[in-house]
Amino acid sequence: MRITKLGHACVRVEHEGGVLVVDPGVFTDAAAALDGAGAVLLTHEHPDHYLAEHLRLSDAPVVTIEAVAARIREDAPDVAERLVVVAPGERFTAAGLPVRAVGERHAVIHPELPRIDNSGYVVTCGDQRVYHPGDALTPPGEPVDVLLCPVSAPWLKAAEAIDFAREVGAPRVLAIHDRVYSEAGLDIVDGHLRRFLEPAGSAYTRLPDGADL
Repeated sequence: MRITKLGHACVRVEHEGGVLVVDPGVFTDAAAALDGAGAVLLTHEHPDHYLAEHLRLSDAPVVTIEAVAARIREDAPDVAERLVVVAPGERFTAAGLPVRAVGERHAVIHPELPRIDNSGYVVTCGDQRVYHPGDALTPPGEPVDVLLCPVSAPWLKAAEAIDFAREVGAPRVLAIHDRVYSEAGLDIVDGHLRRFLEPAGSAYTRLPDGADL
């Protein structure tokens, strides 16, 4: 299994010839991310996770929830021809890899703002499971080997990221959603996450764009 971080919340998961790309949004080098992709997974409709023009760089199926599919039908009817709509809890195969959709709602940004739909995904690569929660702190409901953990967002504080990662309990924690803070701010968050996660047996890593886990 190979996991490549490709800007903010975008990761590329490769295993035995299968290539899945999750959330190639505005901060992503989409050409690099989508090259050879067998399928694209989208967690929700915010532009740091979804841009229609990025999806046009590939002819791979686009797998997502109905709320995002409706947005794509409006934004890009040409891309909509490749849509595969999944429901919360549904198990499916994408790029030859087993996947399960997790959760239904985006985290609360502010109580007075409406919440949008969001689905995370557990991707199974042989005997390893990788969990991308999108913009939510919904646990996966099963043990996973790698948690892709949001570490900076308007809806997130460091204590919540720590508690979420400890609840999931994955042996490896890879930081995602990291373009909101400066490098100085991220260094502080990294220190807190390592301080709490490593004694609990979780190895924490934040990779530069283009690097592999």
